[in-house]
Amino acid sequence: MGLELYLDLLSQPCRALYIFARSNNIPFEFKHVELMKGQHRTEEFRKVNILMKVPTLRDGSFTLAESIAILLYLARKFKTPDHWYPSDLQKRARVDEYLSWQHVNIRGKGSKLFLTKVLLPLLTGQPLPPEKLEGVTEELNVVLKQFEEKFLQDKPFIAGSEISLADLVALVELMQPVGAGYDLFEERPKLAEWRRRVEEAVGKQLFQEAHEGILNAKNLTADKIAPELLEHLKHQLLKQASQN
Repeated sequence: MGLELYLDLLSQPCRALYIFARSNNIPFEFKHVELMKGQHRTEEFRKVNILMKVPTLRDGSFTLAESIAILLYLARKFKTPDHWYPSDLQKRARVDEYLSWQHVNIRGKGSKLFLTKVLLPLLTGQPLPPEKLEGVTEELNVVLKQFEEKFLQDKPFIAGSEISLADLVALVELMQPVGAGYDLFEERPKLAEWRRRVEEAVGKQLFQEAHEGILNAKNLTADKIAPELLEHLKHQLLKQASQN
């Protein structure tokens, strides 16, 4: 049995893995787990990953969850070019620093805007209150400013002059709000230039292919979501909304 990646490209970490594997010519079998159909919550998938989350890697009898762990596993196993996860101690530390910071910041706030703007009105059948959208947009703007000032600065990429795992993970996350109709690059020329460099480094066609689904997500309708998943999401999102 060869390498298998269980993915849904609506998911940011799945896109990072897909782009990384494809751009490095890593051979793998794409196992499509459709999140909107609730396929990650089935007993069949639970046998693959007890956490019932994508992405998941299976390499023979070895399985691995968590996207950062999977990216590092692939980089090491397939000895990808050094710039992805630099051997230089301080450059690697820069990559590690970003990957440690991003979860509750770029990922957390970008996901929140997407869920609030796209899924919440879909689940409740009610238009989104403008003040709610303003609040989550402002939260994202705060971390975007931190990203530019702390991590990007005036460098071409986060770890210096070449693309690394940090850049790829960052950009797929920032595309999630874009998929919700919020073009966060529009008034941020530094961020827009960095995006262009990252896309060119991995291949524009591959990047666009990986993002085709999420960029159409604003056209999502409730009938495309499995009923039991719909109820689960509704409960989770309303709970989150009541805490803010």
